[in-house]
Amino acid sequence: MTSLAVLCAMVCAAANAAVSALQRLAALETPATGAGPRRRWFRLLRSKAWWAGSAALVLAAVAQAAALGLGSLSLVQPLLASELLFALLVGTLVFRHAPGRRTWAAFTALAAGLALFLAATRPRPGDASATTARWTTTGVVVAAVVVALVGAAFRVRGAPRAALLGCATATGFAMTAALIKETLARAGTAGFAEVWLNWPVYVFAATGGASFLLLQATLRAGTLRVSQPALTLVDALVSLVLGGVLFGDRLALGVNLVPALAGCALIVVGVVGLSRSRTLAESWDTRDARASGPDGAG
Repeated sequence: MTSLAVLCAMVCAAANAAVSALQRLAALETPATGAGPRRRWFRLLRSKAWWAGSAALVLAAVAQAAALGLGSLSLVQPLLASELLFALLVGTLVFRHAPGRRTWAAFTALAAGLALFLAATRPRPGDASATTARWTTTGVVVAAVVVALVGAAFRVRGAPRAALLGCATATGFAMTAALIKETLARAGTAGFAEVWLNWPVYVFAATGGASFLLLQATLRAGTLRVSQPALTLVDALVSLVLGGVLFGDRLALGVNLVPALAGCALIVVGVVGLSRSRTLAESWDTRDARASGPDGAG
């Protein structure tokens, strides 16, 4: 069961990477100026890249649901950090412009650090379902955090906006994953017919839809070099918190504290390395970069 959950999570990670790259490509093909929001959305809907990204999103959702049905939230969601590596592979093919060695090293350090952290802490599942009281409290807190992040994002521009929107989007997707798990647990207990008579499935649909719209804003706000780490790592970390708060998932620390801290250190090294890459505005997935060659040490 655990192995199958890991496999489904990896499929989800690869599909999510395709979503980010393809829909970022669609956003680049749509002029950011000279047209209102409705016209820009109409142009997006005519983009083959946008529809391909949407199809990948459906695949990711199915794989994620399967993984969450087989494994714990604290195991499945952090595994999606492998999306960082898939994003580089897919992005290189889509944008036909390879990131530099520093960028590859930074992304690898981020993914390896989180992987080491998970291997050391060995997340263990708790309850299959959470109480309504826990969901109410957690939902209010998560909604407040997302609203605060979005509000802060629209007070700044460029890379900071992309990072803040990425954090808000990731928080929304982590909450969506928790709601998927809750819905599947209730379906397994009462049957799928009863699912439609309970609130989780509708809150899941609303949260997932809002998170998808936030993703579009994130991808338009800045390069994947900024938004992708926020989207992936914040999702994983928020999921660890939600897994513990809602379902009682547990982490094995104790003697494993040292490798867990080593994993955290690798994450910091990755973030620092990423910040020292080429100017974010000159990244590999911009219009100018697509017309040029590899960015060398970048």
